[in-house]
Parts: sequence; C-alpha cells; structure tokens
Amino acid sequence: MNEKTNTHEGASINEIMVTKAIMDSYFKKLNDHLLMDVAIVGAGPSGLVCATYLAEKGYRVAIFERKLAPGGGIWGGGMMFNSIVIQAEALPIVEKFGITIEPYAEGFYTIDSVETAAALIYRARHAGAVIFNGISVEDVVLKEGRVSGVVTNWTTVEHMKLHVDPLVFLSRAMLDATGHPAEIVQKLINKGGVRIDSPSGGIGGEKPMWMDVAEKATVDATKRIYPGLYVSGMAANNVEGAFRMGPIFGGMFMSGIKAAGLIDAELNGPAV
Repeated sequence: MNEKTNTHEGASINEIMVTKAIMDSYFKKLNDHLLMDVAIVGAGPSGLVCATYLAEKGYRVAIFERKLAPGGGIWGGGMMFNSIVIQAEALPIVEKFGITIEPYAEGFYTIDSVETAAALIYRARHAGAVIFNGISVEDVVLKEGRVSGVVTNWTTVEHMKLHVDPLVFLSRAMLDATGHPAEIVQKLINKGGVRIDSPSGGIGGEKPMWMDVAEKATVDATKRIYPGLYVSGMAANNVEGAFRMGPIFGGMFMSGIKAAGLIDAELNGPAV
C-alpha cells in the first residue's frame, strides 16, 4: 500500500494550496457582498440578532466588526464576572439561540456571557450572515439623500494611521449597531451635514444609568433615523438621548429583532 503522510483523500498538504484555499474562500465572501441587502456595522448583541433574523428570511447580510472577536460587550459580563441578566420578555429570543437559562428571581434570569456571545455568532453565521472581522467602517456612501453603503479599511490601517485608500460595499439598508459611540450616525452627521430623526435632529447623547427606563428606551429608540440608515442597541440610546442600562441584555436582543422587522418591512423581500 502506498502510504502518505499528512494527507486527506489522497491529496498531499501543500503550502500554496492552503494559502490559495484561504484567499479563494475569503475573496468569494467579499465578491458575494460587494452588493448586498443589509450592511450591519458592529457585531454586538443587537447587530448579531438582527443579522440572524434577516438572513433567515433570505436577505444577503454582512456584519462589519472592527475587533477580531465579534460579540461586542457581551464577553465581559458585568465587570468581567461572565454572567449577564435578561428579563422574561427576552426569553423566547434566548431560547431560539439555544442559550442555557438559569432562573434567578421572578421575571429575571442569568445566562453565561461567553456561551451567549458564542451562540449569537454561531447562529448568525449558520443563518447565512457573513461576518467581516478586523475591518473598520470609516465612512458611509451617501447618494441622492440616502445612505447606500459602507466605506471600509483594515482596522490595523486605522490604528497605525496609514494612508491607504478604502474599499466600498453597497447595500439597500444599513444598521448602526456600533454601541455607545453610534459611530456611523456620527460620520453621517459630521460629513453629510444632515438632520436625522431624533429629538434634536442630531445625536442626543447617552445619559447616565437607569436600568428599567433604559431597557424600554433601547427598544423604543430602535428605528430608521435617515433614509437607508437604522440604529439599534446602545447606538439607538445615544442617538435618542436615552439612559444606559449596564449588564442586562434583554433590551439589546429585542432591539435587534425590532430592527430586523423594520428593515424587512422596508425592503419587502430580498432583491440581491
């Protein structure tokens, strides 16, 4: 018998083959999403939940995440105690993602933050959403009064302040799920000079913590703020001028579902 080492189905492992496989696979993802239905900026809880629901409906969805690890602020739980709290209203969402739930008090539950982050990422990918990690969105495409895409570069380019021109992805809708800074909305206002659908016409600014008020406000503030652009999660709170809530995440999950419903209602079926 002709024995081979380091083989799979008779093919020898080859450095060029491995490199080419990575390049071909990655560039296919890039090419498939140069034109997409929904671009989501920020792979935190609301962005991942929104991506999952939209991808399950057949939309072509890509998430752009600046950091290497998607998951946003979930991983650290509360002050690096890797547990987080959800309220009863969010139970159906958590159950859908297969996350282990521990009852704590009437109407409140704890879930493991590491398991939660992993589950959200896994389900988003298996629903069909693509995650481009290590990529920053440095600008938006603004055409005829509508946000129409993202302008991207490597996060390392951003951090090292290298003079490297970006690449562009076009989309039918975009979600700012960047968390507390509401970075995409900031860029649109600062560079586009536009007024958005918020009480001030601009970014109201996040208020101090008030958990029960903030949880409801997170969902209420999730909306379309400019043609083509939606906000969710803490980005929505910042835009609206609402309070922060800390390590309770039910509102974040429900915000992602609401954003998905609003985007689905506007796009009314995939067209890419």
